[in-house]
Amino acid sequence: MDTVLPVRPALVDRGSGARMKPGMVEAVVGSGTARAMVLSHRQALVCGDSLLLMEAAGLAESLHQAGSPPSMMIYLGSALQGSDLAEGTELVLFVLDEPFEVHAEQFERGIAGIPADAVWTGFREIAARLNATDTALFVEASAIANWHATHLHCPRCGAATLVEAGGWVRRCPADNSEHYPRTDPAIIVTVVGPDDRLLLGGGGPLDAKNYSTLAGFVEPGESLEQAVVREIQEEVGVRVTAAQYLGSQSWPFPASLMLGFTATTADTEATPDGVEVTRARWFSRAELQEAVLRGEIVISSRLSIARSLIEHWYGGVIRDRPADT
Repeated sequence: MDTVLPVRPALVDRGSGARMKPGMVEAVVGSGTARAMVLSHRQALVCGDSLLLMEAAGLAESLHQAGSPPSMMIYLGSALQGSDLAEGTELVLFVLDEPFEVHAEQFERGIAGIPADAVWTGFREIAARLNATDTALFVEASAIANWHATHLHCPRCGAATLVEAGGWVRRCPADNSEHYPRTDPAIIVTVVGPDDRLLLGGGGPLDAKNYSTLAGFVEPGESLEQAVVREIQEEVGVRVTAAQYLGSQSWPFPASLMLGFTATTADTEATPDGVEVTRARWFSRAELQEAVLRGEIVISSRLSIARSLIEHWYGGVIRDRPADT
C-alpha cells in the first residue's frame, strides 16, 4: 500500500507573476480569446454537467447591457497541458454581488449569449459530475471570491481596500498595507486501533447514519501533529501515539485546507464529546463494507479527502449502496 495519497497535478497556471501588472485582467478580458465563469454568492452558472465558460469580452458586454455588470473580475490563470481546455486558454472570474436569485430572474428574461438552459448551482450539487478542470476552477473561484466577500476593509485602520494584482491582493489606500487571501489549515484523520480497526464518528442526532473521519482546525502555535493529538483527544477521548501525513485537499467553503493524516492509538474505547461528535464507532474492513451496503451507515462521498483516507486504510474501493435499494 502506498504511504501517501496520489498527487493530483495542477490543471491551471495561476500566473502569479503576470497578474501583478496593473490592468492585466482588463487586457485579458478584452483579448477576445479569454473565457469567463460567473459566480454569485457561491453559486456558479452551469450548463448540463459543465461550468459555463463563455467568451469573456462578449459576456462582460452582455452583463453590462442587462444591468448586471460584474462587481469584480479576477484572473484565474491559463489552462495547462492535460486540462480539459486547450492549453494556454486564459480564464477569468466574473463575480456578481447581488444574490443569485436576482440574477436568475434576469437570466430567465434572457441575456445575450447565455444559453437558455444555464442554471445557478452550488459546488456540492454539481461536483460529482464536473470534469477535473471544472472542479479545479470552481474550487479556486470559490476560495478567492469568499476571501473578497469577508475582507473588504483594512484590519489595521478599517479603510475600504482596493483590489489589485488580478484580484489576488487587497491594498489599503490609507496606510498602503497589502492583504492576501487566507487559508485556514485543518487536520482530518483516520484513527486506527491496535486491532487495525478504523474509528469513525459523526455529529447531529444519535440515530443519524453519517460517519466520517475526525477533523478540526489547527490552532496558533500548534504543529499539525499536535493538532491531530489534541483534536482526537478532545472529540472522542482517544490518545494518539503516532501520526503520518498522507495528503491534502482544498475545501474553500469558506476557506479551509484539509491536511490528511492517519494516526494510531492503543485505545479501544471512544467517548464522543457530545458536541462536535455525538457518535463514534470502530469498524473492521468487512464490517465497514457490510454496513455501507446494508444502508446502516453512510460514509463520505468520493469527492472528499475523507473518502480517500478511509479507502487508503481499507486498501481499495469501498462499494456504495446501490441507489435503487
